[in-house]
Amino acid sequence: MGDKITGIFTPHVVPLDPEGRINEPELRRYIEWLIAMGVHGLYPNGSTGEFLRFTADERRRIVQIVCQQAAGRVPVLAGAAEANVRETLAACETYAGYGARAVAIVSPFYYKLSPESVFTYFREIALHSPIDVTLYNIPMFASPIDVPTIRRLAEFPRIVGIKDSSGDLVFMMRMIAAVRPGRPDFSFLTGWEAALVPMLLAGCDGGTNASSGVVPELTRQLYDLTRSGQIDEAMRIQYRLLELFDAMLFSADFPDGFRAAVDLRGFAMGPSRQPQSESQQVDRVALQKVLHCILADSGYTEYPAGGCPARTGNIDRDRITHLSAAVVEELRKRGLA
Repeated sequence: MGDKITGIFTPHVVPLDPEGRINEPELRRYIEWLIAMGVHGLYPNGSTGEFLRFTADERRRIVQIVCQQAAGRVPVLAGAAEANVRETLAACETYAGYGARAVAIVSPFYYKLSPESVFTYFREIALHSPIDVTLYNIPMFASPIDVPTIRRLAEFPRIVGIKDSSGDLVFMMRMIAAVRPGRPDFSFLTGWEAALVPMLLAGCDGGTNASSGVVPELTRQLYDLTRSGQIDEAMRIQYRLLELFDAMLFSADFPDGFRAAVDLRGFAMGPSRQPQSESQQVDRVALQKVLHCILADSGYTEYPAGGCPARTGNIDRDRITHLSAAVVEELRKRGLA
């Protein structure tokens, strides 16, 4: 086993070319930027990375590229969830060979399993994986992992942590209370940056946060301020992050809002593999204008031409305002307004 997993890990999006293939040069450029901006680690094949929309061979290639580009400068926590135990263990073996620090494995999805079935699934992996394993609890998409099951699984040395994306602070505290006394080396990571400061104060060791793929310098600053006890400043940044997070998460089908925001940081993400209707494409243009203004207010981009309408805090209303402004601007260009 390696060092305890701590800090902010980035579950990053994957750039695609116009034909929908992995844009490998752009992925390498993006990974290099994330490292330069101070992320503590990288997390390929997470939910934000749309791992289910890639083939098994593509998932392996993504992890290989990330491990190569990281070159040991930051640890890689590789998503290794596959459809069954056998294929998941095969992915674990492959990622161990690539040099990943650990793998993250989501609880079984599609079938709704009992806690005992969830335990048995992870026990099989813990007994045979050649690489350290972090559990991944995301109850909105997969069978939940309850506290008694986590406590039982923490008895296996190969299981070294958990990423929890429920956003439930009390649940996180219950996990920590149940496991940490017997496993001080066990890592607790939150996947819900909307409450990152409170989670860190409650005892989390870090986070796997999609927003760190958009504003890595901001999430790193938030982490450092909280760890150094500068809570007032950390909470000021937390509220800035909350506005951006809500806009990216709730204004488009996940994770397209995050892809749109990464575009604004200067990377060609290309379209997702999930097809979009014409109305969704229009909505994305409006969302990107809202995101552009939020990022500009924090100094991460230049303000868009024509400036930014005042934001109300209501994401849907702000998106409509930006869309209306965009339509008027287009009509003006055509001499029709």
